[in-house]
Amino acid sequence: MTTVQKIKAKTQKNKATSYHLGQLKAKLAKLRRELISPSGGGGGGPGIGFDVARTGVASVGFVGFPSSTLMSKLTGTHSEVSEIDFTTLTTVPGTLKVHGAPIQILDLPGIIEGANDGRGRGRQVIAVARTCNLIFIVLDVLKPLGDKKIIESELEGFGIRLNKKPPAILVRKKDKGGIAITNTVPLTNIDQEEIKAVLSEYKLSNVDVTIRQPNMTADDLVDVIEGNRVYIPALYVLNKIDAISIEELDLLYKIPHSVPVSSREWLNIDELTEKMWEALELVRVYTKPRGQSPDYSAPVVLRRGRCSVEDFCNAIHKEIAKQMKYAVVWGASAKHSRGQKVGLDHILEDEDVVHIAKN
Repeated sequence: MTTVQKIKAKTQKNKATSYHLGQLKAKLAKLRRELISPSGGGGGGPGIGFDVARTGVASVGFVGFPSSTLMSKLTGTHSEVSEIDFTTLTTVPGTLKVHGAPIQILDLPGIIEGANDGRGRGRQVIAVARTCNLIFIVLDVLKPLGDKKIIESELEGFGIRLNKKPPAILVRKKDKGGIAITNTVPLTNIDQEEIKAVLSEYKLSNVDVTIRQPNMTADDLVDVIEGNRVYIPALYVLNKIDAISIEELDLLYKIPHSVPVSSREWLNIDELTEKMWEALELVRVYTKPRGQSPDYSAPVVLRRGRCSVEDFCNAIHKEIAKQMKYAVVWGASAKHSRGQKVGLDHILEDEDVVHIAKN
């Protein structure tokens, strides 16, 4: 029996107790793991045409239904296409500069239903998508919700969690003492029996579980135990708005994380690039040599969460942090408009200016 057949067999509807339901979800997750990280030959790497050298400060993957026209216009890169609905044949990289920062755009072949079960090139496509900093899900405005559901399901099946944060659940193994469950929020979607069933399926008999996740589910617990999920922001790019009415456009804006555009008429692309910038959470930092004006032409671009003065130094050259005596910072992170003297651990904000004083 194949992995896919096993999964289908396990998902037969039944009216089991909470314990059995928890056990079932854990079994399904373990089977899915084989698809995410297949053992043996023939499934490990991204495959020919999918292994792309990374450039720029962040990568954005175009996933979904025909996106090649939009990609080509944004980056000036041509995608080889076929006549079928899922146009791009291989991963095509391009670069888009936003606020001075080079962003790598990856046009991935269209996902078909059943991709996470190994159909078509779905596995290779989603393997690349897992490494992106942001995903654009390109949808046709004339049939957005049905396509949206298909793509989300395929990405979800491959361990990609869109627009979510990792669950606030801590699972800590111990040598003895059995299972101890502590929750600081009410358990509304799961009970202790279901939690114990999931732990049992993973052979976790001595473990402390701390739950701070509101509305936690068995799936959240499984995600934490599996540990191979990726949490990626996504924007839903609703293309062809030139074919719909103003009233229909108003409805599209009610879809969370959506950006309606027209690649043909080049409508609303400015909003798309701004939303991209916000979602990537990039921080531009400008250098200021001694006695000179700041260089605003070539920012050092860092990612929020990794934007200390030390990160700034390392982005230029790894020796600079070792040689630094102190730094002077002007901008949003500085306490004074005249500049603030800081150390390596100071956290920078977007459009700060930094001067490094060396020993």
